[in-house]
Amino acid sequence: MTIENIKDIVDDELFNKLLLGTIDPTQEIILKILKKASKKKGLSLEDVAALCNCTDPVLIAKIFEFAYKIKQDIYGERIVLFAPLYISDFCVNDCEYCNFHCRNNSPRRKLSLEEVASQTKALVDMGHKRLLLEFGEHPVENPIDYVVDTINTIYKTKSKNGEIRRVNVNIAATTVENYRKLKEAGIGTYQLFQETYHRPTFEKLHHGPKAKYERQLFAHNKAFEAGIDDLGIGVLYGLYDWRYEVLALVSHAAYMDKTFGVGPHTISVPRFQETPGVDFKPPYPVSEDELLKIVAILRLAVPYTGMIISTRERPEIREQAFKLGISQTSAGSRVEVGGYDENSKPVTKSPKDDGCGQFTTHDPRTLDQIVISLCDQGLLPSFCTACYRSLRTGESFMEIAKPGNIHNFCRPNGILTFKEYLLDYASPLAKQKGEKLIREYLDKIPSKKRREETMERLARLEKGERDLYF
Repeated sequence: MTIENIKDIVDDELFNKLLLGTIDPTQEIILKILKKASKKKGLSLEDVAALCNCTDPVLIAKIFEFAYKIKQDIYGERIVLFAPLYISDFCVNDCEYCNFHCRNNSPRRKLSLEEVASQTKALVDMGHKRLLLEFGEHPVENPIDYVVDTINTIYKTKSKNGEIRRVNVNIAATTVENYRKLKEAGIGTYQLFQETYHRPTFEKLHHGPKAKYERQLFAHNKAFEAGIDDLGIGVLYGLYDWRYEVLALVSHAAYMDKTFGVGPHTISVPRFQETPGVDFKPPYPVSEDELLKIVAILRLAVPYTGMIISTRERPEIREQAFKLGISQTSAGSRVEVGGYDENSKPVTKSPKDDGCGQFTTHDPRTLDQIVISLCDQGLLPSFCTACYRSLRTGESFMEIAKPGNIHNFCRPNGILTFKEYLLDYASPLAKQKGEKLIREYLDKIPSKKRREETMERLARLEKGERDLYF
């Protein structure tokens, strides 16, 4: 890729010019941008820069108000739940902020396929239906065939009424040939973060194969060439000025939409968290209030894209973020290899205590506790994987997501998958609250025909059928 190609995504001069030119935007400017955002067609980079530079608490409250409205219009009440599954922490990279960096002399671990099946069973028995697989980059310990064998093992593992129905993957940038192998294995989303789009910072913080800026930046192009059309992007907030990173994310999303005809399926908003085993101090720390502002701005700027927040953040912040734009979240997470069951014990007990995990989590609740919390917020916990399995991916997904028509599928499917959870895994309290919530959202399905079809399928679930969806 040439310098010109890079500028199609990251135009350093333009970003800095926009940020300098939109300092202290007036109320008139912000309200005009919000009116434009309400059309749900996205925003220009100049609009985004102005929102990033807005510091007036009254206007920030307005930004949050409009973000909430757009989230409701497009994604509604649903929060899709998943779990990360760390497969191997072997890594040849030496990234300053990551506990898996190769200078860390802690014992390394990779799961055997038998252990993968055991971990998967533990997650299925919690109620999970979708996983995000995490691998360190290591050509010997974590070759692509091992990744593919892991995916195949997960899909084959069944437990009682449950199984994993969607496997998303986060592996290092690789070749078109290797991405084709992931596609053939049936992955859902391929997720890769730029970490920071600011090249000098990127090159300073990364050592090893990952230090190649262009390799990271254009990995999604290779994945798309291989046939993977659900792609996830993100940055690690704290490495550089968050305003610059937000501009770069919106620019990258626009580039993907223009180049592939498909924007990012998801944008994630991880924030650096201190972790034992990592001495790194973020040069641009991002506060919780700033993180919420980031979520709101991204929801206004890229309204059709799913947004993910992890258990890095406290429950109280996650709850606010759900209102402002988040549509997916991890739940009951462990961030070390072999963290989920007794048959595949981690090397150490807890990343918080012993530094064996990739980062420190701040939401230690179980999946069931998070389900109860979502019900209390009036949000519908969803374990839906229907779009992926009905081939509503990539361009097909965007055709219904951009105009906000995704609810016609997602509300009924969310209800059906939540019903499965209540029947098979829920605590008595979660079941009581969940059944009440289902009745409320059934009444909100606008189509009488679709509502009746959903009720008929709920009855079939009660009788023992599973995996019913539209």
